[in-house]
Amino acid sequence: MLNLITKFSAEAGGPAVHITPAELFQINGIPITNSMVYGWISSLVIIILLISIVRKMGIKPSKGLAQFIEIGSDFITNQMTSSLGSRKKALYYAPYFVTFFFFIMLSNWLGLLPGVGEALKIGENPIFRPFTADLNGTLAAATIIMIFVQFFAIKESGLIKHISHYFNGSLKNPLTIFLGIFEMFSELIRVFSLALRLFLNVTIGEVIISVFSYLGSVVAPLTSLPFVLLELAVGALQAYIFVMLSMTYLSVAIKHGAEHEAHDHDVEEATA
Repeated sequence: MLNLITKFSAEAGGPAVHITPAELFQINGIPITNSMVYGWISSLVIIILLISIVRKMGIKPSKGLAQFIEIGSDFITNQMTSSLGSRKKALYYAPYFVTFFFFIMLSNWLGLLPGVGEALKIGENPIFRPFTADLNGTLAAATIIMIFVQFFAIKESGLIKHISHYFNGSLKNPLTIFLGIFEMFSELIRVFSLALRLFLNVTIGEVIISVFSYLGSVVAPLTSLPFVLLELAVGALQAYIFVMLSMTYLSVAIKHGAEHEAHDHDVEEATA
């Protein structure tokens, strides 16, 4: 994202900003874009970083980055406890959501490093582009987490009960079927909502930094610095929102399953 910090001369045409990823090369006919390449690099860095930190953790309070990871993990776990209403369930699902939180947040932050963006190019195409500044990347992340949400909801209540919670009412009523299909379609809408929210916030931040770097010319690091710091906060906030919305979707699905179980139990007792 600090795409002009290493380029102190302003161009007459204005700051160059690429909204879409650029193809760098192909593997067996599959185009490999700059966001994919940087996504792989970022994933490797994040995996190595987190594994090295986890190995340093112990019973005693940690310091430095380890403490930061512990605080973030505890924060997400506590939020899940509140959302799901069960500490046991929160601890079971926390590893998945904590992983998503740190992956998205650190991917956002790694996109702010010098050299990511317009600074390094092959021809007219930047070599590196933030993974979360590519709609394909955010769609992939949103799709995976929503698959997890559906899988966990089915695991909690069973496939039939999970599907039945979309159809509240008699199936003889056409309106029930219509509303049920609409509710199922809304799950797909949630994928695009999560993806677009993350993509637009990261991309807009990239554009703002590019513009103020261009306006600053030789003092680009100074003019863009406040917005880089702002993007650090935005990157963490967007990761939190992404995960919190996913938690909410899971919580709603699980509670619907529990409500159906309670209703079925009451019906059985009434007819006994």
